[in-house]
Amino acid sequence: MTGIRELAQRLNLSIGTVSRALNGKPDVNEQTRQRVLEAADAMGYVPNQAGRSLRKGATGVIGFMMQTGAQITGEGDVFFMSVFDGVQTVLARHQLDLVALLCSSEEDPDAYMQRVVARGFADALIISATKREDHRIDYLASRNIPFIALGRSQTDAGHPWLDLDFEGMAETGVARLVSKGHRRIGIFAPLDDTNLGYVLIETYRKALEQRGLTFDPDLIFRAHPNERGGHDIAHAIAAMPATKRPTGFILTNELMTLGFYNGLYEVGLTPGEKFAVISRDSPQSHFLVPKLTSFRLSLRDLGIALAEALLATMPAYAAHYPLGVVRKIVPMELVEGDSDMPAATD
Repeated sequence: MTGIRELAQRLNLSIGTVSRALNGKPDVNEQTRQRVLEAADAMGYVPNQAGRSLRKGATGVIGFMMQTGAQITGEGDVFFMSVFDGVQTVLARHQLDLVALLCSSEEDPDAYMQRVVARGFADALIISATKREDHRIDYLASRNIPFIALGRSQTDAGHPWLDLDFEGMAETGVARLVSKGHRRIGIFAPLDDTNLGYVLIETYRKALEQRGLTFDPDLIFRAHPNERGGHDIAHAIAAMPATKRPTGFILTNELMTLGFYNGLYEVGLTPGEKFAVISRDSPQSHFLVPKLTSFRLSLRDLGIALAEALLATMPAYAAHYPLGVVRKIVPMELVEGDSDMPAATD
């Protein structure tokens, strides 16, 4: 197996220059870097990763922590796969690698985080599914581990975060349904203490009150964020007295929409005809009939923004991304469909 010394001799370059080129350092011009990479590939050079990690005090790995399980991700989750693509696009610029850290739904996320940190196989972390009070944030900050959160929290360590505009979804969704004559509007909220649930409900309450409508806690439907959860909500709505049930609904999880549509058809509340639906866009939702009125964003672009904001906090890469501490709510575009028809008039 070719070593770095032989590679440097073959190219008539110093070992330091070859090393910096292989590690993506900015002080090596692109022509030299490409020459080194092509020669390394041709000669079968494979770096000793363990040795490099010891010398550099770094692993070249970024960990993305997410929870798994059928109750969380349903039968398939395109959300994170698309975000991963964007993250790795940025990391590849610096020869860094993304590793998904899968926390079982049966394991305590705090304990899992502590085990990940103790093993030290990632230089930085991306955490998701942030709680209202999230102990992971304080834990990582106290150990000076670079990280970014996908989601806000009341736990504030001065850390970077990105979050979807759930306030905009609730406000725009309520406004749109009210403008179509709906007065009883339901909304989904998570079963656990995920922060987005608190954000949603508070904005939903304010949006109703601003339009002269009374907040009714019975119109908040909690379920697991998967296809089964959406299906269960549809049946729960149908079981309510006709005068009490909502006539329109706002979903914030793209997986739930498939089950919700199916459930509505089963109970005779045909979407777009007898019941109004607004939800999140997904590749699967494009096959729904009627066409879903939905909120859309580029998940790949979200991943790119996450990675760049994370690297901005790491001294080795901050010069490439002079962003400071990024704390940003990511807007979504409303795409009009046919699923949120006007309320029926008696």
